Amino acid sequence: MADPGALRFPDGFLWGAATAAHQIEGGNVNSDYWQREYAEGSAVPEPSGDACDSFHRYPEDIALLAGAGLGTYRFSIEWSRIEPEPGVISQAAIDHYRRMVATCHRHGLTPMVTLHHFTVPRWMAARGGWRDPGAAELFARFTEAALPIVRDGVPWVCTINEPNIVACIAGAEDVHAPPVAHGLARPNRQVSAELARAHRRSREVLSTVASVRSGWTVATQAIHAEPGCEGEASAYSYPLEEYFLEAARGDDFIGVQAYTRTFVGAGGALPPREGVETTLTGWEYFPEALGIGVRNAWAVTGGVPVIVTENGIATADDARRIDYTRAALTGLHRALADGVDVRGYLHWSALDNYEWGSYRPTLGLIAVDRVTFARTVKPSARWLGDVARANALPVGAPPARGAAS
Repeated sequence: MADPGALRFPDGFLWGAATAAHQIEGGNVNSDYWQREYAEGSAVPEPSGDACDSFHRYPEDIALLAGAGLGTYRFSIEWSRIEPEPGVISQAAIDHYRRMVATCHRHGLTPMVTLHHFTVPRWMAARGGWRDPGAAELFARFTEAALPIVRDGVPWVCTINEPNIVACIAGAEDVHAPPVAHGLARPNRQVSAELARAHRRSREVLSTVASVRSGWTVATQAIHAEPGCEGEASAYSYPLEEYFLEAARGDDFIGVQAYTRTFVGAGGALPPREGVETTLTGWEYFPEALGIGVRNAWAVTGGVPVIVTENGIATADDARRIDYTRAALTGLHRALADGVDVRGYLHWSALDNYEWGSYRPTLGLIAVDRVTFARTVKPSARWLGDVARANALPVGAPPARGAAS
């Protein structure tokens, strides 16, 4: 019997989880990030190595997500596998990702494909990466190569994951800074513009496939101004968030990725306040960030449909993960009730994976043994699966007392 007090979501709402190729596949030797990991004097504390061995074990991962009750799987395809040298396309890699799409369909999952999730081929990095003034054309060429993967049953395609963080990485003095170092650098303006151009070029290519709806995903920051610092907060926020949301106007959807909030004072972004609960990434526990990010994306894009493409928490306390997700979904439902067009919610992450320098921050719904690669479905996966099956969030459950640290 349906819970009459539950918060119901729209019919056809997407429920699922997300991953990224470099963080789960393993052996991504042709990518720029692998090169960073093993460079002499690298600032990356721990290399990815075999990651979760999902390049070989993806059928199990997909089956576990489907078995838990989720209906959508967002995964990225690795540019450096598909185009290991300039203009050289690996048919074997194309076929591999086509098999992933087919496996999703066999298990009743809707595949969502991300074309670029932080890593680029070594040869592109040697040209300057996204600083190369021809990067947009290279990305358009890669998009054309990827069409066989997405044209047969992939309704949703993300062009570039978190371009605002990509631009921040380019702006960092330390070129080896990992992508999770949010807020440590300001976006490189040239790279921001090139990413926006690459996104448009990629969408032009994808528009040749009538069944594909495309957009990109933005890491929303839930900016909070310290008293009297509203101007500084706005100046900090615009090149980091609103610029990239404006670039999504007219897209088929905008992906929102939200984890925490950022306070801005007279000197810029501030660390979490003393005494607040923090996660294994050092971010403040703040599930309300999702509702804030969704509302801002909806407003700035002028009403582009929203998909939550990432939301989650780095914690070893799975009960606390459920608390966080419940609170985030409650805020998401309030946004829906206020008229925001939200099409789905994809949790980060499907697996405990490589978090750009370390395996310690566990964000997964499924645990992965670091030696045997054995998968263990967590209670949070089953809880979210129950929400997905009911398409409704039960209310009134008390939060767990355990806290992430």
